[in-house]
Amino acid sequence: MPVSAAVRPLTVAPIEVFAENLTTHTEREGYFAGRHQLGGWLRVLLFGGGAAGAWMLFSSGQLAAGVALIGVVWVLFAVLVRWHSSVSYQREHHRLLARINQDELDRLAGKLTAFDPGLRYLDAQHPYAADLDVFGAHSLFQLINRATTRLGHDWLANWLLAPARSIEVQARQQAAAELAPDVAWLQEWQARARHFPRQQADPREFSAWLARPDFFAGKPWLKPLLIVLPILVFLSIGAWIVGLGFYALVVVQLIVGVLNSRLAPVRNEYAEQATAMRDALRATQAQLAHFEQDPDRQWQAPRLQQLRDTLQAASHGAAATQRLGQLSSVAGLFRGREHPLGALLLNNLLLWDMHAVWQLERWKRGLGPELTTVLEVQAELEALVSLAGWQFANPAYTTPELSTEQLEVTATELGHPLIFTTNRITNDFHTAGLAQTVVITGSNMAGKSTFLRTLGLNMVLAQAGGVVCARHFRLSPAQVFTAMRTQDNLAESTSSFYAELKRLKLLLDLSEGELKIKNEELRIEGGTASNQPAPNSEKPTTKNEQPPVFYLLDEILKGTNSLDRHRGARALLRQLHQRRAAGLVSTHDLELAALEEEWPGQVRNFSFNSTFANGQIHFDYHLTPGACRSFNASQLMQLMGIDVAADD
Repeated sequence: MPVSAAVRPLTVAPIEVFAENLTTHTEREGYFAGRHQLGGWLRVLLFGGGAAGAWMLFSSGQLAAGVALIGVVWVLFAVLVRWHSSVSYQREHHRLLARINQDELDRLAGKLTAFDPGLRYLDAQHPYAADLDVFGAHSLFQLINRATTRLGHDWLANWLLAPARSIEVQARQQAAAELAPDVAWLQEWQARARHFPRQQADPREFSAWLARPDFFAGKPWLKPLLIVLPILVFLSIGAWIVGLGFYALVVVQLIVGVLNSRLAPVRNEYAEQATAMRDALRATQAQLAHFEQDPDRQWQAPRLQQLRDTLQAASHGAAATQRLGQLSSVAGLFRGREHPLGALLLNNLLLWDMHAVWQLERWKRGLGPELTTVLEVQAELEALVSLAGWQFANPAYTTPELSTEQLEVTATELGHPLIFTTNRITNDFHTAGLAQTVVITGSNMAGKSTFLRTLGLNMVLAQAGGVVCARHFRLSPAQVFTAMRTQDNLAESTSSFYAELKRLKLLLDLSEGELKIKNEELRIEGGTASNQPAPNSEKPTTKNEQPPVFYLLDEILKGTNSLDRHRGARALLRQLHQRRAAGLVSTHDLELAALEEEWPGQVRNFSFNSTFANGQIHFDYHLTPGACRSFNASQLMQLMGIDVAADD
């Protein structure tokens, strides 16, 4: 059996757990593949042998024995088919579990290209997502996301897009900490949903569609017809068989045909909605059964207890998975439409589609109104499983502490989670209070921008509820804001300098509380990540309730001359120091570093430095108190073949 974190020695590294699980599940997949092949041959032999035996018995006049043999073969064949299906499921399940462990090994190695980059969540106007590599190639989303359903992806993305209140962060931390040690449970959760790959349909749209008025409402004549007409069809067929003529059959079929034709738009709409959602609902059912019905699980984290209670309340005391299973079965009734001949016979003989419509409307009067709630629970659990999987895979990372001091960020051995070198360089850092700016100067390529992203990305992780890449990390609630990768926009005739000014204007508005940043969590009833809050999101914040802004500004106003750049940066910082904000600014301008003496207690200088020796530039990437005094632009140009000295 694979190594379970619930029983594994504490000294076993995650990479060893994943490697052993990969080997175990690959072997089990091979074992069940052999049994699956054997089952296929047994089915062929049983069918062929039964057919041959029945033919021999019928040929010799032993009709009773032949019928008995057919009955026995039919029962055995049904049992064999059921066993064969179980073996097929086990083979696929171990294949999926092996794939999940290979994915974990790839993440540890920094091989992220095969994972969903989440580009659909990327908004250039967002306060920090584009600058901090939250989404895109080689991004945090690729590294942390273990969700397998569409809603799970959305929910996790929204946690990364908006800072949560401290009480919510703590609830997520507790839930993830309880889930993280049992890697077998986490991977079982993921594998169950991966059995159903056709999940392109959005469950929120289906939930909204279910809320529409019933088609059968106000049509008391229709339900009796669904019972009477099939009876008349079979009676008219019987009359035709016994020689009483086929006119009755023709009349009944005309009535059925007209009814099917008139109701075709309704039948098609219901069938399209139900069949599109079937896999997504089956995935939801499989995952929630794992969470809700595990007899050995007594959840301790308050948030996990609350989610289980929510499921019970939504299904009126019954298991939510039972209700979802009923819906999956009803949706399966429409699968007869996949075969044109079968659909023709079923609808002309039994009005099959309309019976399925009837059953679907009966179902939604049960769990239907609460389906949104059930989907919310699944989506949140998907996000919590992602945080827990991230925590298990990185045992050296720390759970952040939450501070009540204004804009405190204290970090020990802080590193960038997207840098996968064995000897990752880390730094210590501390700042606290409003109207505080840390000016970071340094040489080209010395690490200024990387440090800003390191700090910002770990703050995003911390406020999403995840562990961070540090030995110790403490922070207070803050709205992270970055201005790093501003670019020109030819379509809008916007220069890079003007684009940066627009970005800084957003910062001023946000720090004053004028820019209302929405909680980016999705509303399950519908909508996108950019325009609707989640059902469980907090109430809209007022100007005074919004968290203060922690800004990370990289080489601001680089599109103008040095005099204007210094004057503009100085003016910007003066305004920010009058608002609920603090942060870091990286620059090459030593004039900006002089603000430490001019504004004592509000500006502090740190730097990244380099040395030039033996024709090479050496970087240590360590954050050092004080302004940088050694710059390397001329040395870099010389290394690239530009003879700077020749121009003196």
